[in-house]
Amino acid sequence: MSEKSREEEKLSFKEQILRDLEKVKGYDEVLKEDEAVVRTPANEPSTEELMADSLSTVEEIMRKAPTVPTHPSQGVPASPADEIQRETPGVPSHPSQDVPSSPAEESGSRPGPVRPKKLEREYNETPTRVAVSYTTAEKKAEQAGPETPTPATETVDIIRDTSRRSRREGAKPVKPKKEKKSHVKAFVISFLVFLALLSAGGYFGYQYVLDSLLPIDANSKKYVTVGIPEGSNVQEIGTTLEKAGLVKHGLIFSFYAKYKNYTDLKAGYYNLQKSMSTEDLLKELQKGGTDEPQEPVLATLTIPEGYTLDQIAQAVGQLQGDFKESLTAEAFLAKVQDETFISQAVAKYPTLLESLPVKDSGARYRLEGYLFPATYSIKESTTIESLIDEMLAAMDKNLSPYYSTIKSKNLTVNELLTIASLVEKEGAKTEDRKLIAGVFYNRLNRDMPLQSNIAILYAQGKLGQNISLAEDVAIDTNIDSPYNVYKNVGLMPGPVDSPSLDAIESSINQTKSDNLYFVADVTEGKVYYANNQEDHDRNVAEHVNSKLN
Repeated sequence: MSEKSREEEKLSFKEQILRDLEKVKGYDEVLKEDEAVVRTPANEPSTEELMADSLSTVEEIMRKAPTVPTHPSQGVPASPADEIQRETPGVPSHPSQDVPSSPAEESGSRPGPVRPKKLEREYNETPTRVAVSYTTAEKKAEQAGPETPTPATETVDIIRDTSRRSRREGAKPVKPKKEKKSHVKAFVISFLVFLALLSAGGYFGYQYVLDSLLPIDANSKKYVTVGIPEGSNVQEIGTTLEKAGLVKHGLIFSFYAKYKNYTDLKAGYYNLQKSMSTEDLLKELQKGGTDEPQEPVLATLTIPEGYTLDQIAQAVGQLQGDFKESLTAEAFLAKVQDETFISQAVAKYPTLLESLPVKDSGARYRLEGYLFPATYSIKESTTIESLIDEMLAAMDKNLSPYYSTIKSKNLTVNELLTIASLVEKEGAKTEDRKLIAGVFYNRLNRDMPLQSNIAILYAQGKLGQNISLAEDVAIDTNIDSPYNVYKNVGLMPGPVDSPSLDAIESSINQTKSDNLYFVADVTEGKVYYANNQEDHDRNVAEHVNSKLN
């Protein structure tokens, strides 16, 4: 057999193997059911790697395939058909001939084409016609040699095993269901992340709104003067407050005002603080501002009706704020006794202070009773002197309508305020105050001592304190003091407290009667009057002494 024939036979054999490999590929689904191989994307072989494995498998099969021995008489290399002939029983051998057999002879003596066993049919269904040569005696001798050719079945098994192994190692698994699950999983994760971000955004947004409603500086005591123009809407007011540093966000301020129905916000000038919340600012803006900017009020001082100068001084000492001058009780008492200051006040309020007790009158404080009880605004510029002056001005203003009436009753302002200071403490109701004032006038007109425990308590320094009924009954009426109206006839040197306007009016417009005595039942608040000592003693025994037991 020529070299060319052997090469063509080899190529035919190789083509058969390749066709077998192609058919093997058709059984992917069967093999996948038998051998489920799970691969991760990272371990999947590429197409180049699969082709390389297939070629290496073919090369391995070609190396292991049986070779055709050379003909002994011609020296021509044997063809693969000779090896197949050695494997196939019943093939007769012929003597070697120099001339090849004719086609007729070959057709009569040549065995049929070699087919794979039935077991291997599914991998090699198409038979391959292979040329067969007759063996000689020398050929038989060679067949008896130690080498045993590989059977065709082994070759097919090798092909199948190699194909299965290469397919098991290199085939890409098809995972459509897993890919679908991966898409669903990715969608769910993305949706959950979106919900988480949305929730986080909503939470932080809500916290931001709440934070915007809180004071800018809860510890700030400074005031900021803000002017709200006429006709401003809620959004414009919010912008104004934001620029003034009073709110964090003007838009949130306006939304909150609308949500809470704060729509009646008034124009004007306001003194606002950074320690005010949005709610506080809205309430303040509903009150209405001033036509002109006013100095901010840092604190307020309330002087109750009937307070003494000592009590007023204590109230001043409790003020807190960044004032221009230290406002203390000691500074207040020192100023009300400052003769220079008093002289300046007399010059400023001549009608009010015309009858002011003189220095040697025995009055504890010359200005006692002249400071009007009211509520005063304490500003940064407020001083002790300006505060006392403001209180004197308030008394002068409230007494101005009565100056002429006081004069027509042959009374001085000092005498009126002194009587009114007693009336303030002795009666609670206007009706009783007028009757009590009438009793005092009757006793004064008869040169009778006033006999008021209020004056004795002031002399003792106890006025304004909580005095029990027993202490009031046991009061020392023999005390040596210009305020002892049990021993002294007439009025005290001056008032003992700051009377209210009601007590002043009751003292001016007293109820006339013939009563000379009165006593109050402190448990009931009722006052009993009498025009003689006997009836008075009976009232005291019944409405006072009986309460002691």
